[in-house]
Amino acid sequence: MNFSWLLETDSKSLRSMNGSRRNSGSSLVSSSSASSNLSHLEEDTWLLWGRIVNEWEEVRKKKEKQLKDLVRKGVPHHFRAIVWQLLCNAQNMPIKDQYSELLKMTSPCEKLIRRDIARTYPEHEFFKEKDSLGQEVLFNVMKAYSLVDREVGYCQGSAFIVGLLLMQMPEEEAFCVFVKLMQDYRLRELFKPSMAELGLCMYQFECMIQEQLPDLHMHFQAQSFHTSMYASSWFLTIFLTSFPLPVATRIFDIFMCEGLEIVFRVGLAILQMNQAELIQLDMEGMLQHFQRVIPHQLDSGPDKVIQAAYQVKYNAKKMKKLEKEYTTIKTKEMEEQVEIKRLRTENRLLKQRIDTLEKESASLADRLIQGQVTRAQEAEENYLVKRELATVKQQSEEANAQLEQAKKTIEQLQQQQQPQQQPNAKGAPRYSEESVLQLERELVQARLKEAESQCALKEMQDKILDMEKRNTSLPDDTNVARLQEELIGVKLREAEALTGLKELRQQVRDLEEHWQRHLARTAGRWKDSPKKNTLSELQDELMSVRLREAEAQAELRETRQRMLELETQNQIHSNQLRRAEQESRCLQECVQTLTLQNKDLHAQLQEIKRRQAEIECKSKEEVMAVRLREADNIAAMAELQQQISELEIQKEEGKVQGQLNHTDSSQYIRDLKDQIAELKHELDVSCNPLTHTTSSIGSEQA
Repeated sequence: MNFSWLLETDSKSLRSMNGSRRNSGSSLVSSSSASSNLSHLEEDTWLLWGRIVNEWEEVRKKKEKQLKDLVRKGVPHHFRAIVWQLLCNAQNMPIKDQYSELLKMTSPCEKLIRRDIARTYPEHEFFKEKDSLGQEVLFNVMKAYSLVDREVGYCQGSAFIVGLLLMQMPEEEAFCVFVKLMQDYRLRELFKPSMAELGLCMYQFECMIQEQLPDLHMHFQAQSFHTSMYASSWFLTIFLTSFPLPVATRIFDIFMCEGLEIVFRVGLAILQMNQAELIQLDMEGMLQHFQRVIPHQLDSGPDKVIQAAYQVKYNAKKMKKLEKEYTTIKTKEMEEQVEIKRLRTENRLLKQRIDTLEKESASLADRLIQGQVTRAQEAEENYLVKRELATVKQQSEEANAQLEQAKKTIEQLQQQQQPQQQPNAKGAPRYSEESVLQLERELVQARLKEAESQCALKEMQDKILDMEKRNTSLPDDTNVARLQEELIGVKLREAEALTGLKELRQQVRDLEEHWQRHLARTAGRWKDSPKKNTLSELQDELMSVRLREAEAQAELRETRQRMLELETQNQIHSNQLRRAEQESRCLQECVQTLTLQNKDLHAQLQEIKRRQAEIECKSKEEVMAVRLREADNIAAMAELQQQISELEIQKEEGKVQGQLNHTDSSQYIRDLKDQIAELKHELDVSCNPLTHTTSSIGSEQA
């Protein structure tokens, strides 16, 4: 199979990138110097990978182990685009043709994607400038995938993976590779809104730590240092946000070939390398160690950590077993959440019922009290009316008695008037007209009083009738007893509601026991009758429905856990900020102290320079004096040499003269030799002090 078209595509993609992209941290070989500065080993590697790419299907089937070994050693930079597509089978995907159409559509996640684009590789040349080519193609790929997979949409962290792909290949190929990674490499489960797969990875990784690093695991537990606080970004971004880009790219090579296993291996290897330091730190210290110290440990290269990763024990069967255990734990938690939710609902309903009964009881008590108050008021009014009636009756009787007395008095007066008028018929009457008029007025007044008494009596009788009617409408003793019975019934219903709540709690415990028995019977389901099997299936369906209802509660719990983690991180950051402020104040004080010391040192330096200048002047003066003495010595030496020459001439003349005179000149010669020796001795003495003085001046200057 010939992949020359892939090579051509890769070369075009490389030419399309700017120079900063070729000089990025992820580039292991510079494209500008690749053809001229390759060593023989690199040339052999390129030839080997070229043959592998051209014969991919055969190599993948027959030499899979050798291919894995080569990938672990690292894929050459310019082969990554092709090899990554081949490793995930993304070279001929139909979805690639839909990419341009997807870019024309509108995604609901565009605002979130725009917000996070600037925070993706902020220091990388290809992505750091706003509205640059790198940010634009990254936005396009993330938007296209959010339209393809609407359940996942966009999740923070996935942009780092897409950014790494865009460093190696054009955006259409990066989109296809990212789709393959999400579908076939468990990344889609990691990036789902529930993040259930991330919880499984954290559980498996924590079990590996507990088994292989028990001391470190106990320290983490003692400090409440959860695995998700440092390892969640490892799995979500495949170390792209935790390690230097060249190291993370090498790990990503192995991830493309072997999957998430390399993340578990590298993570445990890092913990093994830093176990001694981590055990000595508290929670904040460990967080700072993971953020600041560990990334710089890998600046030298990824080979050390990759070799340590493949020394880690990794059992695929045990990981499957841990996955089943995690599923069982989550299922049990969801069942408990279902029961708790149901009990909370029933408790809420019972509370509402109790509130209703309490309101009814309060209403009845108010009615009873109001009735008793009204009855007391009516009884008091009735008593007052009866008292007024008795008074009116007494007044009426007194008026009647006065009226009778007046009638009797009138009759007596009439009887007395008749006999008196007969004998005096012709004379004047005994009583005058004034007395008669007075009596008539008294009679009229008596009748008016009688009429008033009759009206008052009638009014009182009407009022008595009205009061009797109202008394019939008031609650009597039987009505009060009925209201009291209703109040007692309300209190009894309230007590029944509390008893029902206790019974519901007992039913929950019975249900748990029943569920355990049901699990015990499930093993022999197919041996029972069809009716029992149907009942068991219905029970299973019921439990599945309850499990689905519990998922929402589980998600809420996870959200609360994440909120607690964020609050913890916020507290940690606040503590770090406070310490940073303290350090800043300490540094300012140090700066002030150093400034004062600098001033003192500057003054000392000026004093030293002044002393040095004085010493230089003295040394120059001494040098001039030495040179003068040297010149004098040279002149003296010249004179001595001249004397020696003259003596030698005299010597020669003496020899010649002695030979001529045939006399013994040996004594004369000896005298000349003694003079010459003395002159040489004086010459040596004059030279030695000059040399000593010159050497001492040179040492002082030095």
